[in-house]
Amino acid sequence: MHLKNIHTEQLSIKDWHILPGQCWAVIGRNGSGKQLLANLITGKAQLQQGDLSHDFSNIEVLSFEAQQNLYENELKLDDTDFMDRLDQGTSVRELLGLRAGIPDNLAFLGLDRILERGYRLLSSGEGRKTLLAHAVLRQPDFLILDEPYDSLDIQSRDEMQAFFKHLTEAHQTQLLFLLNNLDEISEWHTHIAIMEKGELISQGTREAMLADSAIHALLSFDPETLPDWPEDLARQSPDSPLVQLSGGKVQYAESVIFEHINLTVNQGDHTLLTGANGSGKSTLLSLITGDHSQCYGNDLHVLGFRRGSGESIWEVKKQIGIVTPDLHRNHRVAGTALHITLSGFFDTIGLYDDPTSSHIAHARQWLALVGLEAHSSTPYKQLSYGEQRLVLIARALVKQPALLILDEPTQGLDEVNRHRIMYFLEHLSSQHRTTIIMASHRLDERLPFFSQHLTL
Repeated sequence: MHLKNIHTEQLSIKDWHILPGQCWAVIGRNGSGKQLLANLITGKAQLQQGDLSHDFSNIEVLSFEAQQNLYENELKLDDTDFMDRLDQGTSVRELLGLRAGIPDNLAFLGLDRILERGYRLLSSGEGRKTLLAHAVLRQPDFLILDEPYDSLDIQSRDEMQAFFKHLTEAHQTQLLFLLNNLDEISEWHTHIAIMEKGELISQGTREAMLADSAIHALLSFDPETLPDWPEDLARQSPDSPLVQLSGGKVQYAESVIFEHINLTVNQGDHTLLTGANGSGKSTLLSLITGDHSQCYGNDLHVLGFRRGSGESIWEVKKQIGIVTPDLHRNHRVAGTALHITLSGFFDTIGLYDDPTSSHIAHARQWLALVGLEAHSSTPYKQLSYGEQRLVLIARALVKQPALLILDEPTQGLDEVNRHRIMYFLEHLSSQHRTTIIMASHRLDERLPFFSQHLTL
């Protein structure tokens, strides 16, 4: 593949040659242009100037954008409102076109147990594995992998890296990785290219690039560069416990997601949830937020209210900030980055209330803190996946909630922004106003302020 003198409004590549047998990793920060590059290679974006040539007849892409597109298409086909039961939509088996089980070379993905489950009901990690299987089963000769390890548990990540290494060594499929973090580079990557602000600024062998201090400086985080922290908002502290779940259980037909779960979270009890993909972490968090129907069948108290006792869901949610993959994929409304951030004051998907001048000032401060002040007027849908996630984090924090629910909050974020968000959480924990419950697969996100650790 050869790209030469590529110039568009958002992309610039002087000369980049990918030779057979090479395995490239393109590293760049959120909004650096990696997704634009993928769209150019696959033909989704029109080439305005320059030359792009390749001999590949079948190019496949694994990305969060592809997951979102499939999810939205499934929503359009959802007939639940016209049935006396939940419409699960397209099953994993149907999506993959399988009559029998998963092929042996993909058995490590663990999809056999969810073949009959609808795609809309999958966790983010399960959906990621499903789309990888879908891409591989189409036997591509070129496979673009955009953040393939995000949302995967540690074992799945290790197994997937071994699988990619096998694909690379077999020379049947050429791989191109689009990555946010240098720690995702493997020894079998032969070359690295760096993108920044839509431009391919540096390229070379893996060894040479990893030894370049300028690259590490580009991807380093300095908290001293952050703007001032917003002033505290007036808020009455809720009574403890903030969350109390006794004998928690969630079950679909004969499939038990989890049972006998006991959890008490008092003010300041910052709690970390860990476990394999599909173990129920996201489900447990959705019970707490009230977004799961089975929250009413459990002995669950949140912020002093017993779920199912006639409490106002808005009375509860106004004290909770939420960032989850499910919230992200359900944000399909029109609005700018500022509008979406402001909606956090009103707990709505989309902005339908008139914000005050104080609301707007705080929202702008949070957009500045997440590095998106310049994008406050940019339509949310035009932002990259990682930039959208930063907006949703600002949305959750803008009202300085008593309870902050985070499910893989750094999913899709580059190294700088991931460290930025962890710095925010450490700061929040030291202020003793917000209690954090977070699910994460990353070992480097098991920070000291987490006083409780529950493994599902």
